[in-house]
Amino acid sequence: MATTELTRLREKATPDRAELDRLLDEAFLAHVGLADDSGGVVVIPTGLARDGDSILIHGSTGSGWMRRLAAGAPACVTVTDLTGIVVARSSFESSFRYRSAVLFGAFGTVAKPGLPRALDLLTEHFLPGRTAEIRRPTSRELAATMVLRMPIDQWSLKISEGWPEDDERDLDGDAWAGVIPLRSWTPGDPLPAPDLRAGIPVPASVRARTQPVVPGDRRGVGQRGDLVDHDAAALRV
Repeated sequence: MATTELTRLREKATPDRAELDRLLDEAFLAHVGLADDSGGVVVIPTGLARDGDSILIHGSTGSGWMRRLAAGAPACVTVTDLTGIVVARSSFESSFRYRSAVLFGAFGTVAKPGLPRALDLLTEHFLPGRTAEIRRPTSRELAATMVLRMPIDQWSLKISEGWPEDDERDLDGDAWAGVIPLRSWTPGDPLPAPDLRAGIPVPASVRARTQPVVPGDRRGVGQRGDLVDHDAAALRV
């Protein structure tokens, strides 16, 4: 069986690479799984960004798990966008709405000449426009930072906009059924740092990330700062 062959809920799978890219472009957080030096397994949450046909993560050059990935350890990367709780008429049929991607492969180290660009791409993914507002990284900061790249090659994606799929015998009952929407992108008001010098205004990049979401508009800010639609998906629990 191939690593990307689904065994459950195959009807929710999609081979559409554009849908995968959209999820990766909207996500901030991934979980990276790999075997550790003792033969156990670790799963590390970390920020990610897509760069064409690959994904990027970054961390300290002193990080053990980053060094292990850089050495070619096989990895599994998961990205999830949870958008709702499906409330069925029974606990058995209840589930979640979300999009879920799983990627398999191995990471390689971004070479020193490409490090500034890769870090800029990560920064712009998390906060579009920020690189124009701040200083450039110092040589010391660059030396302390590692960026890893994994090709988008083996992957699977499940998308579903599911409603409760209750047993017919439960449809005439008195239990409520429906969906509780969850917003994966719900920015609050910016909180200035305690040591921020007086008179420095909130920059454009932060204002763009914290703009209000119109009620009923399930959209968030995308990789380039544009509003992008957040489609729902579901996974049976």
